[in-house]
Amino acid sequence: MATNSTIRSEVQRLADRPTAQVLIVGGGINGLGTFRDLALQGVDVVLVERNDFVSGASAASSHMIHGGIRYLENGEFRLVKESVTERNGLLRIAPHYVKPLQTTIPIFSTFSGILAAPLRFLTHKQGKPKERGAFLIKTGLTIYDSFSRDGGSVPRHSFKGRTKALAELPKLNPSLKYTATYFDASVHDPERLALDVLADGLASGPHARAVNYVEAIGIRDGGVLVRDRESGQEFVITADVVVNASGPWTDLTNAALGDGTRYMGGTKGSHIVLDNPELLEACQGREMFFENNDGRIVLIYPLKGRVMVGTTDIDADMSERAVITEDEIDYFIELVSHVFPTIPVTREQIVYTFSGVRPLPHHDDTAPGFVSRDYRIVPGTVEGLGDTTVLSLVGGKWTTFRALSEHLANETLAALGTTRTVSTLGLPIGGGAGFPTTAQAERDWIARYGADVGAERAAQLLHRYGTKASFVIDAITGWDGDDTPLEAAPDYSRAEIDYLVRTEHVAHLEDVFLRRTSLAFTGSVTPALVREIGEIAANALRWSPIRRDQEQDAFKADLADAHRVFLASEDGSEAPALR
Repeated sequence: MATNSTIRSEVQRLADRPTAQVLIVGGGINGLGTFRDLALQGVDVVLVERNDFVSGASAASSHMIHGGIRYLENGEFRLVKESVTERNGLLRIAPHYVKPLQTTIPIFSTFSGILAAPLRFLTHKQGKPKERGAFLIKTGLTIYDSFSRDGGSVPRHSFKGRTKALAELPKLNPSLKYTATYFDASVHDPERLALDVLADGLASGPHARAVNYVEAIGIRDGGVLVRDRESGQEFVITADVVVNASGPWTDLTNAALGDGTRYMGGTKGSHIVLDNPELLEACQGREMFFENNDGRIVLIYPLKGRVMVGTTDIDADMSERAVITEDEIDYFIELVSHVFPTIPVTREQIVYTFSGVRPLPHHDDTAPGFVSRDYRIVPGTVEGLGDTTVLSLVGGKWTTFRALSEHLANETLAALGTTRTVSTLGLPIGGGAGFPTTAQAERDWIARYGADVGAERAAQLLHRYGTKASFVIDAITGWDGDDTPLEAAPDYSRAEIDYLVRTEHVAHLEDVFLRRTSLAFTGSVTPALVREIGEIAANALRWSPIRRDQEQDAFKADLADAHRVFLASEDGSEAPALR
């Protein structure tokens, strides 16, 4: 990856005042959520992330905000209750990115699994795979509904027999006996939601500072030694509390600080994204969530005009990068054929893949699917940091990030000897503030902000950024009025990409493609688009032509290595290809 010898302004500001009440290590969703919470309390807080914000475990989610119905089988009732409560809360405080998700379970038996389920509940051992039948699923959904009583955020579940189910979803496997349909929630743009969380924290005042591409590498002079990975500059940050929110890498961060812990035991999960119009139509806008024949809970999920299929649950080697395997791809293709047997799925239809490691606790011989998805906060001290309290986060998931961040912030405030002054419960996130939730309110918003860019463009930006679209529109109209669509991706404009690069902490070209936009996820990346956005980023960040070419080459290499997308050669054929 190309680097910049010039220190970035936000890093320089941190180096100029390298002290804080709290230092958070890790810029995934839970670190960012805790940063936001503490910043809102007025705490002097610094966050450092060794790569880009929300580029690790948080970037490999299944794009769901869910209560975790299958956690009932693990006996994790507290987690299910909290997850459902937070799901319903996010539907209200982040309505621009979190939407109700209709979910259907195809069921192939009536009583299967009744004897096996209590054994799994008591022992947390997978044992011989045994399909969960209608009786068990009905019982689970009834309990699940009981956790959702909050005034009707989502409808209750329903059951259909084979005839009605196939009339509704005719491409389903005709050997099914029932379907069960319930509602959870989707988050189509998890990275953008995380960026809103970060922006909320930064907007609270100069006491809140956050930098990406800065890593914690050790201890020196009673503080945490950090290195700016862009310039190579090193400096020491001193803090009263250090929060280790490194996710699956919590033990590695503690090791860098001289504390040998063994808290983590994450598992790898992979996904593929398909350009398959027939499969997209067959899903009819709903997620198919079901048990594969090996007992693994998997999903087929229509998203952004594509279909995402996931996920696996394999013990991970933290010393290696999480990348999808051929076996996992075979597994996904086979599971689609189990649910939609007449719809062909081939490797050529795959436009993107992604893998990540779940931040799960160390689990010895517990089967990966039964490892607790709950979280805990472990306090401690580290030799060399004096009286500094170190709080290590073990576990955590997207759905509960607000509640988890509240708990972690409370522990931090207690260590500081202070109390909470602001609650994040019910507090809108980013572009969710004032987001129109009725058709008339949306028309009013578009009429107000669409005068200069047009109603259609204003609506597009509203649904992409929430009410923060108003800032994008201001930037577009102030950028010589040039909202010219990108030639290689006309859903975005040159001014819009320029705005993202200048205002959203972009350091590398991959930040734009993978996290500030959905261009890579949808398979929209071509050599022409890499050149086009590379030019815009180079102008905005003052890259030299050599640096621009390095960034383009580095992004293409990462796309191939981590996501198995190989761009065609520059011979006039510019469609992305996966092999």
